[in-house]
This record gives sequence, C-alpha cells and structure tokens, in this order.
Amino acid sequence: MTATIPNLPSLYEAFSTEAKWQKFWEENQVYKPDPNHKGEPFCVVIPPPNVTGSLHIGHAFESALIDTLVRYHRMKGHNTLWVPGTDHASIAVQTILENQLKAEGKTRHDVGREKFLERAWQWKNESGGTIVNQLRRLGVSVDWSRERFTLDEGLSKAVLEAFIRLYEEGLIYRSNYLVNWCPASQSAVSDLEVEPKEVNGNLWHFRYPLSDGSRFVEVATTRPETMLGDTAVVVNPGDERYKDLIGKTLIVPIINREIPIIGDELVDPAFGTGCVKVTPAHDPNDFEMGKRHNLPFINIMNKDGTLNENAGEFQGQDRFVARKNVIARLEADGVLVKIEDYKHTVPYSDRGKVPVEPLLSTQWFVKVRPLADKTLEFLDQQNSPEFVPQRWTKVYRDWLVNLRDWCISRQLWWGHQIPAWYAVSETGGEITDTTPHFVARNEAEALEKAKSQFGEEVKLEQDPDVLDTWFSSGLWPFSTLGWPEQTQDVETYYPTTTLVTGFDIIFFWVARMTMMAGHFTGEMPFKTVYIHGLVRDENNKKMSKSANNGIDPLLLMDKYGTDALRYTLVKEVAGAGQDIRLEYDRKKDESISVEASRNFANKLWNAARFVMMNLDGQTPVQLGKPALTELSDKWIISRYHQVVRQTNNYIDNYGLGEAAKGLYEFIWGDFCDWYIELVKSRLQKDADPASRKVAQQILAEILEGVLKLLHPFMPHITEEIWQTLTQQIAESPQTLALQSYPETDTNLIDSSLEEQFDLLIDTIRTIRNLRAEADVKPGVKITANLQSESDKERVILTTGQYYIKDLAKVETLTINAPKTTVEEPRINQIFTSPYWRTFKTIALIIIVLVSIRFAIFVGNTTLRLPIFGMFFETLGLGYAGCFFVRYLLNAKARQELFTKYFPVKETSTTAEITPTPEIENSISGVVGTVQVVIPLTGVVDIEVLRAKLEKSLNKVETEAKSLSGRLSNSSFVDKAPIDVVQATRNAFTEAEKQAEILRARLRSLV
Repeated sequence: MTATIPNLPSLYEAFSTEAKWQKFWEENQVYKPDPNHKGEPFCVVIPPPNVTGSLHIGHAFESALIDTLVRYHRMKGHNTLWVPGTDHASIAVQTILENQLKAEGKTRHDVGREKFLERAWQWKNESGGTIVNQLRRLGVSVDWSRERFTLDEGLSKAVLEAFIRLYEEGLIYRSNYLVNWCPASQSAVSDLEVEPKEVNGNLWHFRYPLSDGSRFVEVATTRPETMLGDTAVVVNPGDERYKDLIGKTLIVPIINREIPIIGDELVDPAFGTGCVKVTPAHDPNDFEMGKRHNLPFINIMNKDGTLNENAGEFQGQDRFVARKNVIARLEADGVLVKIEDYKHTVPYSDRGKVPVEPLLSTQWFVKVRPLADKTLEFLDQQNSPEFVPQRWTKVYRDWLVNLRDWCISRQLWWGHQIPAWYAVSETGGEITDTTPHFVARNEAEALEKAKSQFGEEVKLEQDPDVLDTWFSSGLWPFSTLGWPEQTQDVETYYPTTTLVTGFDIIFFWVARMTMMAGHFTGEMPFKTVYIHGLVRDENNKKMSKSANNGIDPLLLMDKYGTDALRYTLVKEVAGAGQDIRLEYDRKKDESISVEASRNFANKLWNAARFVMMNLDGQTPVQLGKPALTELSDKWIISRYHQVVRQTNNYIDNYGLGEAAKGLYEFIWGDFCDWYIELVKSRLQKDADPASRKVAQQILAEILEGVLKLLHPFMPHITEEIWQTLTQQIAESPQTLALQSYPETDTNLIDSSLEEQFDLLIDTIRTIRNLRAEADVKPGVKITANLQSESDKERVILTTGQYYIKDLAKVETLTINAPKTTVEEPRINQIFTSPYWRTFKTIALIIIVLVSIRFAIFVGNTTLRLPIFGMFFETLGLGYAGCFFVRYLLNAKARQELFTKYFPVKETSTTAEITPTPEIENSISGVVGTVQVVIPLTGVVDIEVLRAKLEKSLNKVETEAKSLSGRLSNSSFVDKAPIDVVQATRNAFTEAEKQAEILRARLRSLV
C-alpha cells in the first residue's frame, strides 16, 4: 500500500525539533546499552564537569567531539556506553556556601558540620543540575540512567575502599610536611592546583652580621618577611668568598636569633650574592635542605595568612602588610642594602586566586613513585594508553617521571571525609601531630581497634579533613562502572575505549586515573587518549574570565540551533589536537561561522523536501535499488561511496574536522547543487518512466545515506528528516541513532568516471560564469563552442552534452578540435616564397646544365674503361633523369628531399594548437585545456556590456596603481609587517590578473 506523500514544513524550526528528539531519545532510553549485547564494547566516560558549573564553549566543544565519536561507533554496531556524571567540586561548592553564610553574618563553624552539609546537599539538589540540563540541550547521547556523582553512595564506597587499600599497603601516610597552602580557602592544594604567574616584584638585599661582629654577609630574597623564620644561611662550599665562614654563626636582624652558616653544593654562587637564607618551614628547597642539615623548622604563619607568635612584633599582621613593615624596620636598623626590580614567577592557588604559601602542616599523602613507575611500565612497554596526537605522550611521560608525593587532604567539609579516627583521649582531647590514629571503614571498626590498644575508655574523633577532589576523580573510569564490585558493567565495558579531554588536565586528571587504574585493576583505564585543543575567540586569543572574552554557547544555540553550533565546532578542527577559532561579533552576538552551519542545515532541509515531493510517497525501501545506466547516476553513486569511505577513514583516525568538511562538500556541492539539478527534468510527469524511477531510487538512497553519515555531527535535523523519509510509525518508531552506518561498496567507485564528470561540471560552471559576466539573462539560451586538442576530452564533452545544454542553458553546442598549423621547413619556405617564381626557371636551367656536365664527365671517364663504358654511360644518364623528375619538379618531393638533408627543429615539425582567433563580440574562458567561446551578438547589448567592462577595468587598474605605489614605497616595504607586505603583493598580482582578463574581454568586443 502506497503511503501518502510525506511532508516537511517549509522552514526548519531548530528549537522545537531539537527539544522533541532530546525528549524522545531520553524517554525511550535509546542510549542505554545492554552489557550482554554481542557487539564489540565501546565505552567513554564523560570528563565530569563541576557540579557548580554552567556550560561554556569548551564544554560544548568537548561534548560535540565525544558525541560524534560515540554516535558513530553506536551506528557501527558497537556495544556503546557513554557514562555521564559530575564532580562534587569541594572548594567551589564550599566557597558558594560560605559566601551565603557570610551574607547571613555566619560562618560554617556557627552552624556546625552536620547543618553545613545539609545545606550543601540542598544546594546540590536545587542548583547543582544546571550544567547537566545544559548538556541535555546539546543532545549528547549518554545513558542518563547511569548518571554518577562523585559523592553518591556507589562512588563513595569506591573512594573508601581505595583509601583503605592504599593505607594498608603503606602507600598512604600522615606526615608533617611542607604543602601549598591557600590562605583564601584555608586549605592545602596540590602542585597541580597551583598556577605559576610571572609578576614584576623586587629583590631585597640586606646584611646579616656575624656573631663575633667581624663582618657581614649579604643575602637577597623576594619574601623578606620569611627572614623571621630563618634557621641558617647557606653558601657553596667551593665559593672562595665564603668557604672560611662555614661553621660560624650569624645574628638574624630584628629577631636576634643566632643561626649557623652551612655549606651545600646546591647553592648557585652566581645567584644574588652567593649567600642564601634558609627558612625550612616556608620554602620547598629550604625544607629539603633543612632535613639534610637537621635544622630547626620555625613556622611564622597562621593558616589565614597572618603571622603568628614566632614573628615577634609582627604577630597578627597579614603577610603582605608584614612584608612592608619588615622592610621598614630593616631600613631603620641600617641593614637594608638595596632594592632591585625583579621579574619572577609566583605560584597562585587555582581555586583561591591568591599566592599560595609554602606551609609546614600535618597532612595525608600518597606515595606516588610506586604508582607512577607501574604506569610508566605500561607506557614504555605497551604504549598504553596511546595518545592522539602522539606528541602528548612525551608530556605525559615527563610528568610521571617528575611527580612528587601527592597531598590528598583538604581542610574542608564538603567532600569525602578522611576515614581516620584519632584517640583524642590520649592527647588532651585534641587532634595533634602525635595523636594516635586508626584508619577504618567506619567508626565502629575504628573503635574496636582503639579499644584493643588503649582500653574501653578511649575516645575517638574523626579527621575533619576531606580528600582532594581529584582522588575520587582518579577512580572515575572504573568506579562509575561499579568497582570495587565486579559488576557486569565492569566486566563488559572496562577498560574504557577512548578518553576525550583537554591537554590542560593531563596532569590534573589523566595521570591520576592511569596511576589509580594501574594499581587497582592492573590495566590502563582507557586504550586511547584523544587530546583536543582550545576554542579561541575571534582574535585567536585564549578565552578566560579575566579577559572577559568568553562566548556563551547557549546564546548561539538559541540563535542558530544546537546542530549548527555542534557542527561548527567539529568542522573547524583542522587536525587532531588543534585549537579552533570561532568567529564572533560581540556587538551583535552573532557568529558567521555558526550561521554558515545553520545555512547548511537549511540547504539539507530544502533538498530533502524536494526529494520527498518527487518520490510519489514511497520510502527508500519501497523504491528499491537502482539499475545504473546514465552517466550522472553512476557518477553520484561513485561519489557517494567515495565519501562513505573517506568519512569512515577520517573518524576511525580521529580526523573529525576533515570528515565534517568532506560531508559538507558532498552534500552541498555534489548532491544538492549538481545531481538534484541534473535529474530535475527526469522527474517530470511526462519523462521516461524507467529513467524517472531510477532518478527517484538514487535520490532516496543518497538522501538516506547522507542522513546516516551526517547524524553523528548533526543528530537532530537528520533524525527529523529520516523519520519523515522512512515514514516511521508514530506509535513505535525506529530511530536513526540506532541505524547502521553506511559501508563502502568499492565496486561502485569509478575514479576515472568522477574525473570525467568533473570536466563536465567545470565546463558548466565556466559557461554559467561567462553568462553572468556578460549579463546574459537567465532564460536566454546561448550558443557555445568548446574546443579541445584531446580526443578523450572531446568524447567526454560529447557524451555529457545533454547536461551541458540543460544546466548551462545552451541551445547550440559545438565540440571540436582547434585549428592547427604546421610550420614548413625553412628550405620549403624559400621554394614557396614569391622569389621562387622569378628564379625558378634560372635555377632549373643551372641545375640541368650542372647535371648534364657532370654526366658527360662521368660518361667520358667511364667510356675509357673496357666493357663498362657503355653500361655506366647509360646508367648515369638514366639516374640523372630520374632524380630530376622525382625530386626537383614536384613540390612535395622537394620538401621531402630538403627535410631529409636539412632537418628542422623537432618543435617546428609538429602540429601546435594556436589560440582560437578572437570571435567578434564574444566572451571566452578556459577549463583546463578546454576553451569555451560564447558569441554575444544578438544575446546581450554589446555597448552596455562594454561600458560595464570598462568601468570594472578602470576600478581594477586604479587599485593596481595604488598597490603598486605602496610596494614601490621603501618605507612601507621595510617597516610594515611581513604578512601585510605579502598580502599587498598578492593583492597587486591578483589585480593585474583581473585587469588582463578584462582587457581580453574588451578586445573580444570589436
């Protein structure tokens, strides 16, 4: 039964269409895979965005790349799972809540930990889903039924198990250690959460007097307030200036503390004065030196960034206020030598946005070296994981080699509380550095351990700190699948297949995942790491909050549609790992890049409407497979299968941008602009039924094929068109998302045919362009002459002349070889010149007389010989006569004779193509070696055309003159940027070229 003709609306409404299919996909759990599915597993975990976040252009870019890969592999028949989720973002959430409490005049300590956490969960439930809903708007094909949160019950169990195992294996320990301290959040931060910033600072020089008063030594520092915690001055033992001072003591100014002068090879004698102050409690290098030389560790700083009682008169002052006051005191005491301007690098807290303070603190640490070494074995022996682009492998490896122990405790309340309980009854009811602790899965287990050691009266208090957020994120690839339980998801989907992430978190996240996975699962957590670049703004600058140059993806989605934004972001990728640039007009909040993709969507929509209106209500399945007979049909099928092969190859090798561009060119160019135009006449009701049927079959087949090819890039519009094209039943429709991705049929690829058809297309395009240049009205049919020296090209043009005449509006078409001329030999030119007529008779007489005289001489000589005389006389006279008749009386024979003995150059004996004489009042162009000539008499107003060409020529010549003037100006050439000068040269060359074309056009109008 033939269905009614399906109908698409005249305009594509992106917003309503996208919302409809997003709801359909989620409600029908289209993207929920079955672990028992027979397909090869393909699993991706989403890089979990912070629960506090909202969608920015980087999220949109990354999600578009991942979704393209995921949809592609799902359509390839793989058992595909994309796990969504969010990170609890300890510092960010706590900052939000503390700001709320501050507005109420309270602190977290006023409300207590329990109430604070209640508020945190309430905030998460009410506001923490913003970015998740925004990801839904992107149409990401995740399994929402498997959505995870790093503080949910399952992941919390995984975090607890990981901590316990590492502690029991001696890989987690508690120690008094120098950490990066963020006074703003009052928490330790890891090395990876520190952002080095170059600042313009100072280098202060001041004197330390020797205890015996014999002399001074001069030191220099960028943090003069730390001198209050100095416990030594160090010099290089090989430094002749100071080696005799080693073992003596100094007096610290202001504090008046006596400290030793020590020697250490690590001191650079060329830095500063060669004398270095040592503050073991406030500098990482000094910390190591303090341990080597058993120096005291004096902490002068509180956790809020103020100075403590060890700072003497500066107690209670903020560190930067104290710095100014210390300098003033040193100057007043006469020990300040000088102040130098000094540009140096200062570590800033990535969270608190303030300079971090190296602070001696008791924290929990992970011994990284055993974990990193195991991960390095996977990399060096198995190249696992494999990085795309490969250049990031070295960066990843270098980081693993240089990792230090990882501080995992944070002085926060929101997060995974450290599973350690302290026997506070043994240390006066307080947690101190020496309070005995018990690591356990719960308080009851910890209490049993404590009682066995300290008796029934022991009192416990849990460590108030929480774990670093990256600890839970490091378990993400396997904890989200159910680890530590051996779930069916773990068995099927782990290790995951591909991780897609930015290069900026290789160190934060990727390395931690590989170390954790290698230790707990014995495998790398993913086979491939695809590193993408950044989205740069319209000025090719990195986007940042401080620069205020971000682009809101939601605004672009509202204006142009989600598919348009997604497609733009993917198509702009010039190669794996490359940054992309997004054109954006900030005044109008418009993007010509995304607008171009919206136009592409509209082009596809309109082409689909045309195709479906000409299928007589039949689906591709009902129409069946076509039998290819016509040239255009074979060409489009061959081009389609070339694009299928190309797209598969690109995506398989992470060339997503190249795949997107290839589809754009095929769909817009080959299919819409050419094939649909070529078959329009065959779709008429009075057309040949067999030809019409084949055209319908091919249109349906190609349209459905490109919808499948494009679906991973633009899922919403392709789903909408496919549903209408295939006439899915509303009650139980199939979905394009689960259809098979097209496969290449190499038997249908004919590269030679495609090259031939390219000639036809280029010829049609040239004729159209010439018509436009000559202002030939669209409905007017013309005469065109095509000339080519190639027999093959003439055959192609003749075979496809129907298409040329149809699409280029040509009434009379001639196809022939250009006229040729043959250069005559030089001697023949003499014989054919006018002078030959004058001297012809005289020359012949002379030749005859010479021949006769020679014959007589030979004859007389020969006649003297016995017997042979008569024979040679007869023979000589006969040969002379034959030669005269054969070679001198006939022009053609003369040419052969003189060509033989006076050969001309090879180039002058071959036929050459001469330019076609300019036909009066015509316009011409060239397609490769094919010359196109269109007579214009009777077709256009020659005088009007001449005036137009002269006006254009005058404009181009004026521009060329201006550009020439700039290039002849040595000041411009020498001082302007190289790219500007080159652009000017290119513009001048192009103007000269255009001018010559216009002059040729005018010469033809004689």
